[in-house]
Amino acid sequence: MGADHSHSHHRTAPAPPGAVRAMLAVIVPLAVVTLAALIWMWPDGNAAKAAGQSQDPVQMTRVTGTVTAIAHKDCAQAGEFEGDWLAPTPQPGQKCGDATVRLTSGPQAGGTVRVSLPTGPGSLEYDTGDKVVLLHMPSGADGGVPPYQLTDHDRSNGMWLVGAAFALAVIAFGRWRGVTALVGLAITFLLLVKFLIPAILAGQPPLLAAIVCSAAIMLAVLYLTHGPTMATSIALVGTLASLALTGVLASVAIGLTRLSGMADESALNLGLSYDVNLQGLLLAGIIIGSLGVLDDVTVTQAATVGELAHANPAYRFGQLYRAAARVGRAHIASVINTIILAYAGSSLPLLILISVGEQPLGQVLTGQILAQEIVRSVAGTLGLIAAVPITTALAALVRSRSAPVEDDPHDATPATPAPSRPPAPAGEPDLPPHGWPYSDRYA
Repeated sequence: MGADHSHSHHRTAPAPPGAVRAMLAVIVPLAVVTLAALIWMWPDGNAAKAAGQSQDPVQMTRVTGTVTAIAHKDCAQAGEFEGDWLAPTPQPGQKCGDATVRLTSGPQAGGTVRVSLPTGPGSLEYDTGDKVVLLHMPSGADGGVPPYQLTDHDRSNGMWLVGAAFALAVIAFGRWRGVTALVGLAITFLLLVKFLIPAILAGQPPLLAAIVCSAAIMLAVLYLTHGPTMATSIALVGTLASLALTGVLASVAIGLTRLSGMADESALNLGLSYDVNLQGLLLAGIIIGSLGVLDDVTVTQAATVGELAHANPAYRFGQLYRAAARVGRAHIASVINTIILAYAGSSLPLLILISVGEQPLGQVLTGQILAQEIVRSVAGTLGLIAAVPITTALAALVRSRSAPVEDDPHDATPATPAPSRPPAPAGEPDLPPHGWPYSDRYA
């Protein structure tokens, strides 16, 4: 951790022993506490399964199949019964009828079933040869509901191709570091799916579960992706400090705006089906959502300070901090715009509905739905802004106390000598040696 060990950075000065000891005094207890909390809070899955079974007595299973034939017919009129179940209102131009599906999984795999084509708003269209997903409800026929219902396309093959293209692109560009980045992504996905979500469903406090999950993700992913260097440790400390500040700001903002966390249908269904603290769930979502962007900012700042110190070993703390902070300000300005555009893109249907409703702007902004997203964005952005000075100051403090190291004579890429300064033209003042070709202001 005390120094960069890769061959390409062997001229970088080692971190002072005092800085290494101070960083270890922070990282090691943090890792021990995170591991202990992870083991203590790890859910066994029984509580979540029991809650789901108590709320949903009708057990449905997901099966797959292939459409072998489609028989179109006149769409049923609104409110008309087909068999013993109420058909949805058909839309103009909607194709109605039945599909014959050969099952490829489930208890009746290999057999064929006949199911009705969906006719609700936004229903998918199916053709012969499509791979599809059906819901199987064994007790459905007794209540007048068909035992099989067509629900979606089977996208397994397409998703595997997209995932393979993504992995190949990352590895081709990042090489070994791309491989470690993919492993880190798998660890993040595992912790979110196997720890965070089941722990919340099992009744653990959402905020505490999110903090433990975030710390575990950062400890594993940052060191795996960037190596056990001092720069990585600085980025880790800066990320967790900024994340803690984000949590505090989000908690205060939620209290001031009196948000309940029940802003959409998903939260409402979750609150009715499970004993989940929706306000705590909102806080947990803010922390997890801020984690990825904080990681980006802190790693960039730590790397920027390291490169500046390597390019000019004479730089001291103030010079390193000011130069890296200028990079951080430009980064934050672009990230803020990214956050707004990402929210607008994901919530475009909601924004269109609000526009059609022609409500006053004040009512729209103070309503529960948009107010929740505004608080989420503001808290995350304030945490990002704080991440720049925290991480930059830590990195500049460590790098400015490192003594310069002489170039290795065996290095395959020796340092390029500084260009000679040309004489000043007649009649113009001669610049000081440090003023050519770049001034200290733009270094």
